[in-house]
Amino acid sequence: MTSVVNTARRARLGILISGRGSNMVALADAVHGGRIPNAEVSVVVSDQANAAGLAKAKERGIETLVIERRGRTHEEHDQEIVEALRARKIDLVCLAGYMRILSRGFIDAYRGRVLNIHPSLLPSFPGLDAQKQALEHGVKWTGCTVHFVDETLDGGPIILQRVVPVHPDDTVESLAARILEEEHQLYPEAVALVLENILELSAATTDDRRV
Repeated sequence: MTSVVNTARRARLGILISGRGSNMVALADAVHGGRIPNAEVSVVVSDQANAAGLAKAKERGIETLVIERRGRTHEEHDQEIVEALRARKIDLVCLAGYMRILSRGFIDAYRGRVLNIHPSLLPSFPGLDAQKQALEHGVKWTGCTVHFVDETLDGGPIILQRVVPVHPDDTVESLAARILEEEHQLYPEAVALVLENILELSAATTDDRRV
């Protein structure tokens, strides 16, 4: 992983959302409470103007941006988001219910610095409706995964996972709710771990330059 953080300042997080933003709230509250040390949530970006998570971010004093696609190509839309993130010197991008697949240009701009959380134990049940897939396959255990984002669909390197049992009487809704509770614990833990490794590499690189 490349060195991306200046250790003289806090790591700057950018969070992308499309809806309610519950994982965004979990990350922001974890930063505020010290579970993600030496970091700040610098901006929350949504592709949907009516995303409920925008109000939650504003309540926490976080800058919000709405960048809708509106007739532009996928690449043009993503490039505007990348430019907004770069303007704010974002170190790590966290997808939190962001419902668009990132373009190659976005991934290249922040390669190794984009995280996503998915409601299954990847590589099982990638894509949409992971909870429904789990029930349809009759598995006894599912869970959630935080992973790096690459060009594959939910196929980037896994950072952390957490297991959730599937109950005999589970519905999609009840299973999704229990997985979401675990997501809110797992995502901050994974972000803290990634930032710790980045900071260690950054410090080591700085020391090497002083020799």
